[in-house]
Amino acid sequence: MKRPLLNRRDFAAAVASGAAAAMSGAALAQPTGSDPLKVVDFHNHFIGKAFTPNVGVGAPAELRSYFAEVNRKLADEGELLASVQGGGVTTRVINTPLEFIQDPEADVQPGMVETINDQLAALVARNKGRLLGLATVDVYAGDAAAREVRRAVTELGLRGVFVASAKKDLLLDAPQARPALAVAAELGVPVFAHPITDPQLRQRLGRYARPGTTLNRGAVNSAALVALMESGTLDELPALRIVVSTLAIGAVLLTAGFGEGRYRSDAPALLRRHFYLDTMKLNPVLMRAAVDTLGADHVLAGTDWPIYTESNIAERLRAALAGIGLTPQQQRMIAAENALQLLHAA
Repeated sequence: MKRPLLNRRDFAAAVASGAAAAMSGAALAQPTGSDPLKVVDFHNHFIGKAFTPNVGVGAPAELRSYFAEVNRKLADEGELLASVQGGGVTTRVINTPLEFIQDPEADVQPGMVETINDQLAALVARNKGRLLGLATVDVYAGDAAAREVRRAVTELGLRGVFVASAKKDLLLDAPQARPALAVAAELGVPVFAHPITDPQLRQRLGRYARPGTTLNRGAVNSAALVALMESGTLDELPALRIVVSTLAIGAVLLTAGFGEGRYRSDAPALLRRHFYLDTMKLNPVLMRAAVDTLGADHVLAGTDWPIYTESNIAERLRAALAGIGLTPQQQRMIAAENALQLLHAA
């Protein structure tokens, strides 16, 4: 049975409790006994040596050292593997964003996604149990993208698909994206719709530093969710499962909350059937909202490594989830079980 929504007073108390626990560590008592919480981190990036990562190109001077460190980690297999143990996770689910290699608006060079996926599959094969992989595709490439989804999943053994939420004027409801989404639905693998930075919004929001970038990327990720729901794509592909980042929380909450009038009346049910959300930054406010909207079985632990480098993830995640009132079983679901089930890796 779905947990009822908290009233405003209970919600505030739960958030305060979870936030305090997550920050101070004072409430790290493990409600399921002495066993540590198993964590499958769904949201991690890796480029490797085949390409040169260019995250933060054009960033202001004060952020250049930060992005230099991000790019160093993206290229270093040793850093990735060390982060599994050092971050307190059991498994990282890794992907390679095309926008970390080239302009997201640019055409993808022939053979690029195949090289990415071959490299990723080989890395995962060398590190079974510690890594799982999502296939990179240029989802807006029509039948070519569909062929690569099939190859990457059936031949390389990658567990899902990683796509950009938008490209140029296209969102995920575009006819060009339908073939790849249809193959993912047919094969029963999830599609992680990742945020990108919109060039036009950058003109308006770029002056506001990191908050402006977050709003920009969140708007694009949210737009992809709304496009899939309102276009009929989900009706045509009932087996399609989409993961969005926490940056899309605005679309999740508003679509569920305004499911009447000009919105689809079945919007909340569509959300709960088709969408999953990763936690990013382990924020108890956002995790509580995601659970109340989508259900504990549709929330995934995720940290956005190495854009964010988290430590003591298992302990902090347990404390935050317990602090907002989730049961031990719900904690285990969000920490690992949902991701493993979605990826057919249980």
